[in-house]
Parts: sequence; C-alpha cells; structure tokens
Amino acid sequence: MDEVTVVAVAKVKPEHEERALELLRGVIDASHGEDGCVKYTLHRSTNEPGTFTIVERWRSQADLDTHFAMPHMAAMQEVFSYLAEPPTILFCEPVPAGDDAKGVL
Repeated sequence: MDEVTVVAVAKVKPEHEERALELLRGVIDASHGEDGCVKYTLHRSTNEPGTFTIVERWRSQADLDTHFAMPHMAAMQEVFSYLAEPPTILFCEPVPAGDDAKGVL
C-alpha cells in the first residue's frame, strides 16, 4: 500500500488559541504512538495569527482510517469548536521533485 499524507490548516479564534494548542499537542503526542504513524507535525504560522498547520504521513490508508477512530481524536471536536472558519484538509500523495532527500517529507 502507498503512504498517505494529510495536510490540515485551521484558523483558531484568538481567545481560544492556547487551549487549541494544548489539545493539538495532546492529539499529536498520542498519535505518535500509533502503529502506522510515520510523521505527525504541528506548525504555527508566523504571519497568520491563530493559524495552525498539521502535516501527517501514514503508512497506509487503513492506518489513517484507524487513526480517525482513536479515542484521543475526540479532542479534535473541541478544537473544531474554536475555529474561526472551516479547516482545509487535504489528502495528498507525494510528487518527488529535486533532491531525493529534500523533495519529499
């Protein structure tokens, strides 16, 4: 099976930014222990306040599907309640370009 990459971008209301960050850190910490998790990273924008980007890579679609059903993912419902707008969630496949070591996450 092919690996699956997910990129999620979420803009949080300013008054909920720290709580959302706390929840996201917990979800990511728990996700790192899941079988099939290759990478799961959190980024905070330096030019768009309250905007977080998560980049995930899973060994397979089956592993990603299992991830979505994990109990720790329930915290994402609280995160969603703090959003200023609907999140952008992209399911991606890598397109290698340039240097093999640098061109793919």
